[in-house]
Amino acid sequence: MYYGYGYGYGMDWTYLLLMIVTMALGLITQGYIRSTYAKWSQVPSPGGRTGAEMARRMLEHEGASSVGIGHVAGRLTDHYDPSNNTLNLSEENFSGGSVASIAVACHEAGHAVQTARGYLPGRIRTAIVPAVNLTQQWWGTLFFMGFLLNMGGLVQLAVILFAFSVVFHLVTLPVEIDASRRAVAYLSQYGSDVDQRGAKAVLTAAAMTYVASALSSILQLLYLLSRTSRRSSR
Repeated sequence: MYYGYGYGYGMDWTYLLLMIVTMALGLITQGYIRSTYAKWSQVPSPGGRTGAEMARRMLEHEGASSVGIGHVAGRLTDHYDPSNNTLNLSEENFSGGSVASIAVACHEAGHAVQTARGYLPGRIRTAIVPAVNLTQQWWGTLFFMGFLLNMGGLVQLAVILFAFSVVFHLVTLPVEIDASRRAVAYLSQYGSDVDQRGAKAVLTAAAMTYVASALSSILQLLYLLSRTSRRSSR
């Protein structure tokens, strides 16, 4: 959504630069995770175990044996759903036995372990998801209406709503990093036949996508705050 003309400054080159930077970050990190995943998805685990099997072993070892494991369509669509306590793996990672499949499956198992152990950042993220979904739907509309109708209060409200997304991204970082840490720790101790370097590479690449998202949201919030501040001072 482009707001470059909203405050009467003509072409907003700062916003244009921000969009270029954030798009570049997204493309670079997505390309990195896809290339890293593709590389290590070609390296089989000597033990012949699948991602689902290793995830199940990790869950049982970590005291989260009640978690269900199913599969979901798509590639790299793996996720843990705390609402039904189910670990959903893409077909490639569910039945595949590559280093990448096992790393991703154990990462998602790490999220399930977080829930089982009441990991605080994970609980916070789950709790704010409904609010974040709502604010993401409305902040852009309110922002546009605010500057279109010259209503500073509405613009400020929109920026506050957008800040919820930033908080969500910041809370997500420790949650994702901790899930990867749990996966690496488990594989280091009980997955000696899995290439540790490859597993770490896949999980590090995945973490970079969350870092990029957080950085992009912070930059956009700073931009919105600066424009709001300049508008208020006019």
